Amino acid sequence: MDKDKVRVILKKIWHFIWKDDSIWSWIVNVILAFVLIKFIVYPGLGLILSTKYPIVAVVSGSMEHDKIFDEWWDSQKGWYLSYNITKDQFLNFDFKNGFNKGDIMILYGTNPSRIEIGDVIVFRTYRPDPIIHRVVRKWKNNDKYYFQTKGDHNIDSIGFEKSISEKSVLGKAYVRIPLLGYIKIWFVELISLFR
Repeated sequence: MDKDKVRVILKKIWHFIWKDDSIWSWIVNVILAFVLIKFIVYPGLGLILSTKYPIVAVVSGSMEHDKIFDEWWDSQKGWYLSYNITKDQFLNFDFKNGFNKGDIMILYGTNPSRIEIGDVIVFRTYRPDPIIHRVVRKWKNNDKYYFQTKGDHNIDSIGFEKSISEKSVLGKAYVRIPLLGYIKIWFVELISLFR
């Protein structure tokens, strides 16, 4: 095939992808966006941010604060005080007002020794989706770090989060982008309708 024919074919493909208003062009654009994000953008961010999970969508309300901070604290203070976490300490934590279902969290891989009480981490459990909760306890055993977490909205730590090994930690939350995670949530719900 000569260069002119290749150039004509490439121009037609370019026009179809970027200028055509057909449903087929739209479908191809969605597929291209998915492929680019899944196989180029997401792994690239993972490399930059030192984690396989650089972006997670919050899929539950376990970190939501459904009241203003003082009212929320009054409903939770007994639990936190039993772990020696005071109101003044909590006010200095990142995401002190929690975050909501549908938010996107940007993670950064970090050395377990740098994770502190009050940090929000993402970790793997037996569940299919990773969990994102706040560290309330940290200890070291046989040169390995372990963590206990709790969702701000939950009344207590769930059994599986009372002893999280450092190898289960996927990253620490640094940035919150409100509501953008609903795109993933809706997409997963849509796909589940066809199963």
